[in-house]
Amino acid sequence: MHVTRRTVLAGTAAAAAITALPAGQGLARAAGTAAPAYRWRTAVIGGTGFVTGVLFHPAVRGLAYARTDIGGAYRWDDRAARWTPLTDHLGWDDWNLLGVEALAVDPAHPDRLYLALGAYAQSWAGNGAVLRSEDRGATWTRSDLTVKLGGNEDGRGTGERLLVDPRDGDTLWLGTRHDGLLRSTDRGATWSAVGGFPGTPGASGQGVTLLVAAGRTVYAGWGDSDGTAGSPNLFRTADGTTWESVPGAPAGTSAKVPVRAAYDRHTRELYVTYADAPGPNGQADGSVHKLATASGRWTEVTPVKPGGTTADGSSDTFGYGGAAVDARRPGTVVVSTNNRWAAVDTLYRTTDGGRTWTSLKDTAVLDVSETPFLTFGADAPKFGWWIQAVAVDPYDSRHVVFGTGATLYGTRDLKHWAPQIRGLEETSVRQLISPPTGPAHLISGLGDVGVMYHERLTASPARGMATNPVFGTATGLAQAADKPSYVVRTGWGDHGNGAWSADGGRSWAPFAAQPALAKDAPGPIATSADGGVLLWTFVHWDGTRYPAQRSTDNGATWSEVASFPKGATPLADPADPARFYAYDTDTGTLFASTDGGLTFTARAGGLPSGDSQFQLAAAPGRSGDLWLSTKWNGLYRSTDGGASFTQVTSCRASYTLAFGKAAEGTDYPAVYLVGSTEAITAVYRSDDGARTWARINDDRHQWGWIGATIAADPRIHGRVYIATNGRGIQYGEPV
Repeated sequence: MHVTRRTVLAGTAAAAAITALPAGQGLARAAGTAAPAYRWRTAVIGGTGFVTGVLFHPAVRGLAYARTDIGGAYRWDDRAARWTPLTDHLGWDDWNLLGVEALAVDPAHPDRLYLALGAYAQSWAGNGAVLRSEDRGATWTRSDLTVKLGGNEDGRGTGERLLVDPRDGDTLWLGTRHDGLLRSTDRGATWSAVGGFPGTPGASGQGVTLLVAAGRTVYAGWGDSDGTAGSPNLFRTADGTTWESVPGAPAGTSAKVPVRAAYDRHTRELYVTYADAPGPNGQADGSVHKLATASGRWTEVTPVKPGGTTADGSSDTFGYGGAAVDARRPGTVVVSTNNRWAAVDTLYRTTDGGRTWTSLKDTAVLDVSETPFLTFGADAPKFGWWIQAVAVDPYDSRHVVFGTGATLYGTRDLKHWAPQIRGLEETSVRQLISPPTGPAHLISGLGDVGVMYHERLTASPARGMATNPVFGTATGLAQAADKPSYVVRTGWGDHGNGAWSADGGRSWAPFAAQPALAKDAPGPIATSADGGVLLWTFVHWDGTRYPAQRSTDNGATWSEVASFPKGATPLADPADPARFYAYDTDTGTLFASTDGGLTFTARAGGLPSGDSQFQLAAAPGRSGDLWLSTKWNGLYRSTDGGASFTQVTSCRASYTLAFGKAAEGTDYPAVYLVGSTEAITAVYRSDDGARTWARINDDRHQWGWIGATIAADPRIHGRVYIATNGRGIQYGEPV
């Protein structure tokens, strides 16, 4: 909800103590010193998110592109064998554009690249945009659309929804979810709706699911068919003006969604995969058909029909997803299953036009040693899931790649597979800790892949995901300030929701017991400075908040803390083990405990309220030195344990804040901020206690929304770690 920015605060008596610091020199280079030069890199994990599309350029050996649902787009550097991010320049206000709905290349002009961007088609999200490049994504020109796209919605693995017209390289087609088909005749600069396109948008929010060229004819898949027998879900135009339904739709496909299509130019056959839902979830049935484009004859070529029974008696339900043809070998096609959880998804390959198929999973040898987390705590990795992106290298028939919900696998011999993921980092990051001692400079809490201990920032964590127990998404991560060997974590898991470590996060053990609320509402956790007290809060996925629970025996027993503000995030004082803090965002009140978290009492009030994402931080090595980030309401500081707060007027907005090693010659930790001046939300550093700031990221390194959390290194001055929502962990240090 919107929170009004206030300069004078009213409320409790404690609110009268809120004052404003002098503005100093402000949040900019106006302080008289140049902004420090920074080098930015990505902490290596390796993928972790859904790769929704991958496309080899048909005319340039080794040139390929990939798209993701929340992490932007990438170009493959064949010589370096790694992906180069292409959309890191998108900043805070453009966070929605890091969801890539579709991409397209121009076969006749290899340097041209087009991206259709927009993560959500909901009313609260901004409109989509098209980026167009004449240098393979090194630089971009942007055209804003008047419609919304859905690169992180159901159906995001279908496609591609963007296509360069095979008759005219200046003409592009863009399929939307709610607004029909769009066309540009000036290489993506301007767009208009296509009159006479036969699809009528429906409630499913799929609209045009794919666009593919078959010779000089363009085909469009339609995901909003009414499902009645014979209702069309595939259209075509032969002249770029008149669209018609493709006749003779195969039996049973009218109620299905065309997911992907691939054209074999040698045989002039169009292969189409279908599923009963757009995916990546919710599919239970599907099929594969091919259309002889010259005669109009359809043939079903489904490798295996869904609905059988596995060896353990489970129902083998699934849909079909990716489709790719081998440009060098007529009749050679690869398709994927999707949402096949019982028997595990696979790729099927045919060399005879679909008469016979071979499951590539059955002979696959997987090597995930470069990204060990892909075992997900099991003895061996799965071949894949959420497989809707498949591509065959047009210059190497045995080079096949496919995207999953966590990586991009590749093979050069159709047998040995390994992640082809270097440089592509898509993690949604939730918590970060930079320990003051030990081999690792970073421990991370992540969406979908739990907690990781980063021995090195240049290689995926050797231990993979933290186990015992394994989490999906982490919800809490804390380290005892005076006992850094002690670390605790919480999160969503099937075999426990909390764990502790006595070796700094290298190995873990589950809490001996956990509150009943933990399974359905695991929230943040804090540990006292000496590790003797734990405070765990609980927030249900529906938003319901509960009182905190306290443990003094390492999680063996728990008791409710009734005076703790429900759902607040607990914060331990870094110097006094008896002190804890919590900020009640409902009332704008700071609560504090001086008895080890047994009881909490209200202190300063009248502070900004109404947003659960306000964040409280404590300066290391100091008792009661608190900093409160209240988004566009600004930054506040208390030096008396929350009895009073002073507004820090050197910045306009503060979203998240961290402390690192002090600059040489100073005794106060360096302060790092994701916040804003009057002009831009960016990353800033202050070496003088927030009197002045310097921006340390640049316009090429923005990564969309970065307001979740940051951490700064207590051992290396200038190094800061940025949590992104889809571009992993970015870290920077002075050049």
